Amino acid sequence: MSQRIRIGIDTGGTFTDVVAFDETSGEIVTTKTPSTPSNPADGFLAGIDKVLGLLGADGSAIEAVSHGTTVATNQLLEGKVDRLGFVTNTGYEAMLEIARQSVPDGYGNSYFWVKPSRIVPRDLVRGVEGRLAVDGSEVRPFDEEGAREVARWYRAQGVTTLGVCFLHAYANPEHEERMRAVLAEEHPDAVVSLSSQVLREYREYERAMTTLVDAAVKPRLSAYVNNIKARLTSYDDRELPFYVMKSNGGVLSADEVVHQPITTVLSGPAAGALGAALIAQVAGFDKVLTSDGGGTSTDVSVVIDGEPTLTTEGSVGAFPSKIPMIDVVTVGAGGGSIAWLSPEGTLKVGPQSAGADPGPLCYGKGGADVTITDAHVFLGRIPPHLLGGEIPLDVEAARTGVEELAARLELAPEACASGVLEISAWNQANALRQVTVKRGLDVRDFTLVTFGGSGSLLLCRLVDILGLEAVLVPPDPGNVSAFGLLTVDVKNDYVQTHVSLAESLEPGDVAAVYDDLATQAAGALAKEGFAPEQHHFVRTADLRYFGQAFEVRVAVPEGDVDRALLDEVARRFHAEHRGLYGYDFADDAGQQVEWVNLRVSGVGPIQRPEIRKHASGDGSVVPRGEREVCFDAAEGWSSTPLYWRADLAPGAVVDGPAVIEEFGSTVPLHPGFTARVDDHLNIIVTRKADQ
Repeated sequence: MSQRIRIGIDTGGTFTDVVAFDETSGEIVTTKTPSTPSNPADGFLAGIDKVLGLLGADGSAIEAVSHGTTVATNQLLEGKVDRLGFVTNTGYEAMLEIARQSVPDGYGNSYFWVKPSRIVPRDLVRGVEGRLAVDGSEVRPFDEEGAREVARWYRAQGVTTLGVCFLHAYANPEHEERMRAVLAEEHPDAVVSLSSQVLREYREYERAMTTLVDAAVKPRLSAYVNNIKARLTSYDDRELPFYVMKSNGGVLSADEVVHQPITTVLSGPAAGALGAALIAQVAGFDKVLTSDGGGTSTDVSVVIDGEPTLTTEGSVGAFPSKIPMIDVVTVGAGGGSIAWLSPEGTLKVGPQSAGADPGPLCYGKGGADVTITDAHVFLGRIPPHLLGGEIPLDVEAARTGVEELAARLELAPEACASGVLEISAWNQANALRQVTVKRGLDVRDFTLVTFGGSGSLLLCRLVDILGLEAVLVPPDPGNVSAFGLLTVDVKNDYVQTHVSLAESLEPGDVAAVYDDLATQAAGALAKEGFAPEQHHFVRTADLRYFGQAFEVRVAVPEGDVDRALLDEVARRFHAEHRGLYGYDFADDAGQQVEWVNLRVSGVGPIQRPEIRKHASGDGSVVPRGEREVCFDAAEGWSSTPLYWRADLAPGAVVDGPAVIEEFGSTVPLHPGFTARVDDHLNIIVTRKADQ
């Protein structure tokens, strides 16, 4: 039987994770390979070679490759934005400087806060005469000659990346499209993003910023994706289907994603959240927190009833991006996060990271700083190697670094290393509180799913800090993000602002907008190769009470748009508002409901890997050895049993203290905790009943 293999690849700061799914046999194979920061495509292709070797297959068996990329995310987090131009209406050139009045950390700290530099400096902003009204009608005509002068000016300045955002272009894109035509004639080398294509939604500042972020990442992401696409032809001398993960929880072909680069800004974290969501749902958990620990950071999100929560109020680094994205909070607490001393002499951890090269001290590549990984190695909580022995670690280098840092703090080395891990655990706990407590959710109601290479190392401390009932560690936790890439559908989102009070809303007008958005979505799905009978459309709407500044997303039922359907959406809005904020005005006839945005997601389904059940074992658990481990600096070192995860069949129970090791991850089980293996080979960690 011939093989039909789909491959998911997630490129992280330290390792590139690979999962292959053979659609013919249902077999799933996972592996890892070191990332190559100087050229991530090298690690990408090395991962494909490695997993094909494990399957005994060649390139002819590859059906498709899906990729979670951090190219756009890292560019924005590092603030590496090249010279960028901004074209807007005459008189609105200061839009980015005015921005919004919000101040980080509240007004109590506003005296010390300085507004950051804009993504486009004021001298690279140019206005063009012309004006549209809120309904898209023309108030003043587009000044084509003025537009040509602006295009020539940018060409003379050598500015080749431009964002165009005209007032009310969401209602009528004509002026923006004419500006693009002028740029194509006068400045043909320019890379251009139009707000009417990036975000057809009102709020000029957010729309402008989103468009400029799209333009900023377009050159680098396009070069990266096209490079991989070209190199993939070496596997079978054909153009392999190549998909890239989007922030909204879907994938898109490489050909299309280069035209929508901003949709990839949370590509990797989104894949991890979706993979963890499916694993937890199959295991029977409907309220889940996900914690994806990598080499540089930890990404956390909320999953309810199998669906990660979405937001359009996200940001990456200092840049707001008003696109649909899985609601992920990132904290600089990964395995490579550096421990350092503040000017006051206190211990800090992160967000600076040693990355993959030179990496932690124990990597032996010239790293100069103690990292979280070094602390784990010193305390014996992880083995003296990575990837099942493929990468040896320099334990003595980690020990020397920890001892030197401890001497500066006048602490015992064990207390110093434990302190590094304690700070990291609290950083992760605070991130989990941001996605729960800050949103009105009780963190204790959720099961935590930990994954990623470093995601499970501090799970016992997180149980105690947050008061969690249980933690689930999936099989091959270091590859969950790559697995998630094989579970997601092709998905495109479309939005149209349509502001109207509910009592004035005409069902026919709403139906016309939804039909137009669905037509756009159907066209995109057809380009992706999906037949009309495979198309699935999901409708939502953003509603608010009249006078409010922000909206609540509400699902719109299937069926004809009539008055009864509009009333049902309003009822759902009241319920959602009550759930989010604790009150609603459903019984207040004087408080009107206002519709703001209409949205359609076009979905093309794919075949998902099956998460299989496994037969129970005889309950025996036999350690493969012992190692001196320190779980508590005050208690000191103890000889601790070591278990190899593949030896643990369903029904197996391990009591702490213990360390459970596998190819790409480790679970240190502290005293007072117990771990059991379920039918899907997940490890479920809880506090012992008698504790």
